[in-house]
Amino acid sequence: MNRKKFLATASVLAIASIKGSSVLYASTSFKKIPIIDTHQHLADLVRFGKGWTSPPVPGNYDMKAYLEATRNVNMVKAVYMEVAVPVAKRHEEALYAIEMCKDKSNPTVAAVISANLMSPDFEGYITQFKGSEYIKGIRYGFKSVDEMKNPLLIRNVEVLGKLNMSLDFTISPAWLPSIANLIKTCPGTRFLVNHCGNADPRAFLDPSTISGKPNHDANEWIAAMKTVAENKNVVCKISGIISTSTGYPKTAQTLAPGINHCLDIFGQDRVMFASDWPWCLKSNKLEEWVTILKEIVKNRPYNEQKKMFHDNAIKFYSI
Repeated sequence: MNRKKFLATASVLAIASIKGSSVLYASTSFKKIPIIDTHQHLADLVRFGKGWTSPPVPGNYDMKAYLEATRNVNMVKAVYMEVAVPVAKRHEEALYAIEMCKDKSNPTVAAVISANLMSPDFEGYITQFKGSEYIKGIRYGFKSVDEMKNPLLIRNVEVLGKLNMSLDFTISPAWLPSIANLIKTCPGTRFLVNHCGNADPRAFLDPSTISGKPNHDANEWIAAMKTVAENKNVVCKISGIISTSTGYPKTAQTLAPGINHCLDIFGQDRVMFASDWPWCLKSNKLEEWVTILKEIVKNRPYNEQKKMFHDNAIKFYSI
């Protein structure tokens, strides 16, 4: 190290040693954080036809389009997320996801597929992927609160745990206390609450600055998310909140309250970035979503930012 560089470094360290100084943090915050997308949708209608799924905006969202959407955000890995294909095509989608994972020319390295937790044949279906390097779990859309108490469903959720697979879910904020009970009932299975627990940013904003009524009460949502987070076998995906509702500007300032609640409630080791692309396009481009989220977390320590954007996904999915 030459003398000039040495003196500059020494000055930074000396100033940073002063209580309350953020200079050292500022010097590291310029690093370009590697990002893992834990919620990558692909809707390749050219390959599979219009009956495959229904993207939120017109277009073909294949791997080529995803690579273009992520070219400026340092996306190093991605986890494919099922796209609600018709039941008869679920197995074909699983094979497609595995195909994407095996292709080393793209960032996709793991997949979450679709399966019916209310099916007596669930265990037979999901066991075919036992030990798969690529299939990491399923996502399921709960039909009711009563379904979460069903003995068959509970048994199938426990099967996932025995196979070292996880369960993604996206539900109404009103159902969060009920899913918390299911998570507690199945401690051997890992869960992922998608899209910030469907937080509506309007609930945390001045009513005079928004249009429309929020989808939930702010304090009730906070209490429900805390109940979910009490279970250590659940993590939260920081996603979806950018396209949950309309009637206000989508900025770091308006999205920060809901996101910061998720980060603080679940803690630095149980949050993961997710793009929800192309569903995020209902509101913003993927790159814009990343930029907004980086702005929201910029004053958090670099290691916490890196955990959310990268490290926690590596650990959770063993990728």
